[in-house]
Amino acid sequence: MKKVTRLVIQQRNKERVNVYLDDEFAFGLALMEAVQLKVGQTLTDEQIADLKDEDQYHKAYSRSLDYLSRRPRSRQEIERYLKGKEVPEPTIERVVARLTKAQFLDDLAFAHYWIENRDAFRPRGVRALRYELRQKGLDETIINEALNSSELDEIDSAYRVGAKQLYRLQSIEDRREFQQRLATYLARRGFNWETIREVSEQLWNDRNEPDLEF
Repeated sequence: MKKVTRLVIQQRNKERVNVYLDDEFAFGLALMEAVQLKVGQTLTDEQIADLKDEDQYHKAYSRSLDYLSRRPRSRQEIERYLKGKEVPEPTIERVVARLTKAQFLDDLAFAHYWIENRDAFRPRGVRALRYELRQKGLDETIINEALNSSELDEIDSAYRVGAKQLYRLQSIEDRREFQQRLATYLARRGFNWETIREVSEQLWNDRNEPDLEF
């Protein structure tokens, strides 16, 4: 048994409290958890361990919210992030369950976000998008559903990507060389062969159009 001898709000974080047991600093707690304690109260080793576990959970949840504030994440990204912070598996499961219930984690919504964001800012072919979503830990069923229900136009995406390369290819007069170099570039971005063939043909024909933006 140990006695609570001091409860001090932290200077740098007013939402946390330093807990002193038998006149020695023992651990920090979130304010919402510390309110259940009072000076003079005695705690068993089991109670102390439970308080520490609960604080670890709240810190992991807060960290996850901060991580999610930068951009949406997949479930596996959150799990990897917390594992990197050496958060125990049971705590990770609690955090993920809470985030999911609050609808902060939704792998299908994340897949739609990723596809739309890529198409708007860094277009990729379906093959590349599928690979990226797998790397984010998404299930194949979810990936298929997101891709099938998206409004992705791979021809349009490939054309926009290829058009931005025209300034590098303008000096090439040979049609075959032009299309081969463009095809290599588009293939690296995950576009399929049929799309590449159609777009490279379009861009060869359109490359001298004065209104073409790239």
